[in-house]
Amino acid sequence: MSADTHHLPTTFNRLAWSNLAAQSAEQIALAAAPIVAVLLLGVGEGQTGLLQTALTLPFILFAIPAGLLADRVSRRWVMAGSEALRAAALAAILLLLWLGLMTLPLLALLGFIAVCGTVAYSVAAPALVPSLVTPALLPAANARIELARTVAFASGPALGGVLVGWVGAAPAFGVAAALSAIAVVLLAGVYEPARPPAPQRHPLKDIKEGAAFVFHHSLLRPVFVTQFIFNTGSFLLLAVFVPYAVRHLGLSATGVGTTLAMYGVGMVVGALFATRVMKRLAFGTVIGLGPVTGFVASVVMALTTWFPTPLLAGLSYFLLGVGPILWVISTTTLRQSVTPPSLLGRVSAINIMSYGARPLGSALGAVVGGLYGAETCLYLAAAIFAAQALVILISPAVSLTRQPDMVGELARC
Repeated sequence: MSADTHHLPTTFNRLAWSNLAAQSAEQIALAAAPIVAVLLLGVGEGQTGLLQTALTLPFILFAIPAGLLADRVSRRWVMAGSEALRAAALAAILLLLWLGLMTLPLLALLGFIAVCGTVAYSVAAPALVPSLVTPALLPAANARIELARTVAFASGPALGGVLVGWVGAAPAFGVAAALSAIAVVLLAGVYEPARPPAPQRHPLKDIKEGAAFVFHHSLLRPVFVTQFIFNTGSFLLLAVFVPYAVRHLGLSATGVGTTLAMYGVGMVVGALFATRVMKRLAFGTVIGLGPVTGFVASVVMALTTWFPTPLLAGLSYFLLGVGPILWVISTTTLRQSVTPPSLLGRVSAINIMSYGARPLGSALGAVVGGLYGAETCLYLAAAIFAAQALVILISPAVSLTRQPDMVGELARC
């Protein structure tokens, strides 16, 4: 960990810039799609909900197949092909808007195809990184990847809205398609070391192998469980925050947006300082920081039921961004270190499957909030965040003094 983390290889830097372009394209398109649906197609809340469902389903449906593909063929080609698919889908949206032929089903279908590209890119990227940098540079490389993602996450929705407002819906999708094309071009300059060809086996056997590795591993199993519980709690919080902030904290639309923006600020700050933090603290301590900070953030938000000030709400969202981004960087490094190279795609895909907890959290918010009020949801969220912190704190992961050594291949049958 004492290596100079400022000198990441050129080929990795091309991947990092490609990631920034790809993530920005995704966020702009995700922001523009519902705006187009409402303003141009005149749909209501229920139909926009169906659109959002279409834009999230690929993460559940195609993460595992994408991981399987990333372990069988060139990961760079998986990323380039998936990003080209997204560029084509966005360009098709652009063309239909210009021709005046866009309908909600077409928008949902093309959006679904575009997000399929997002899923494959997101699965293959963490699996490719260890082949581009030395083990000592993995934390710095993952921090660079996450910084690009957080910048896109924080600025993409606003940029998408501004583009639609200033130049119209079609040009906004044009910008997103152009960014995806740039991501593909940048990937062309990434050198991926050759891997031994994967043995030809039944896909279900390969999927079972990846799942068994994660759920039988003493370090990766609690990480997955913690992440699943965290996603449940964070989306429960998100589901009720806006009406709660307006009714209980007296925030305007601008105030709500500013408070939510603190989440993105926290993510950027955490990504910027992640490498320094990981140099100064034990590796396991950094892993524990994210869940513990998430719990503290939920307690701070629950305190607003007693002290209704937007400052506490803003602090809560800042903590919810800064701590968990350290979690993402440290646990990604952990997965890359302890997973055999031939399994990285499937293990990365299983990690993304933990996002399936997000609809669960939103559903909890709808049910509990409807029956007992938003305040009860905040207390429930604090209990859920306490559970995820407890899971990781009693696991062997927090006892790691340093980043584990990179493992080799397992014997395969």
